[in-house]
Amino acid sequence: MRHTDRAVGVVLGSAMGDALGAPFEFGLAGVFRERFPDGIGELCGGGGWDPGEATDDTQMAVLVGESLLEHGGLDLPDVFHRFRRWAAADPKDIGLQTEQVLLGGDPWDRAASMHFQINGRAAGNGSLMRASTSAVYFAARGRAETMDAGRRIAALTHGDGAAWEGTAILHELVRVALLGEDPVTALPATLAEVAPKHRERWATVLAPAWHPGDATEFNGAVWPCLGSAVWALRTTGSFEEALAAAVDLGGDTDTVAAVTGMLAGAVYGPDALPTRWTSTLHVPLPGSGGRILRADDLRDLAKALTEQGGWEEQRPEPPHR
Repeated sequence: MRHTDRAVGVVLGSAMGDALGAPFEFGLAGVFRERFPDGIGELCGGGGWDPGEATDDTQMAVLVGESLLEHGGLDLPDVFHRFRRWAAADPKDIGLQTEQVLLGGDPWDRAASMHFQINGRAAGNGSLMRASTSAVYFAARGRAETMDAGRRIAALTHGDGAAWEGTAILHELVRVALLGEDPVTALPATLAEVAPKHRERWATVLAPAWHPGDATEFNGAVWPCLGSAVWALRTTGSFEEALAAAVDLGGDTDTVAAVTGMLAGAVYGPDALPTRWTSTLHVPLPGSGGRILRADDLRDLAKALTEQGGWEEQRPEPPHR
């Protein structure tokens, strides 16, 4: 499978997880299986969401991806400006911490740190949920650069280094999967690159024996969110099974499933994504003149990010004959 195909799996798979989980957000564990006993879920809508409607998770990922493409790389002030314009347009859903940082009036390079200094809590999963596009873009640059990019983008809205390291880990796991390798087996090497003060806590939630029931925080926090996504990937055998497992955990279902969709989409590729979801999947973009992206738009975005990110340049030369 080509890198481009797996990249489509990342971006489109994350959006599908987001839309699948949205109607079940803040519900109890097991509600998804009650609705879909055979595990074959649908983008059913509900809870204020239309069928197939993606949330702030995918909306922010699109904003990051479009900034990367338009600027030919990471322009942090531009990403922050896009986030702020989007937040000011009254999106249907936005995390409380993210909203406070973006609309607090502080400059882009100090807003998150000032929020953290005042509140002392900034380890929400909001930096994970939007990572699909940046993970695809930076993957060809290697482990160090993709992890560094994950930290820098996370720091725009999250002042806690735990969120930076979690996003760096997710970036690296996506990179490994885009190479056609197993991201789960890459965890030890990835954890070795995590900042020492955060390494032990991340190692705990990413350990083989960890279960979401072991979490000490709500899965809106960065640790159990990523831990649950890796657990869902590790304990299932298909893209759809992984997403169903993630949503059935309850809680912050859209984000846990969006992160799961990134990983499972990279591992299983776009052919594993249910085609019956394609027609209803859509991503409204508040603050962008009424734009609504569809599945084909997300495919095109993923392909452009892959090409501009450098994968095409890294294809091996064909053997001489």
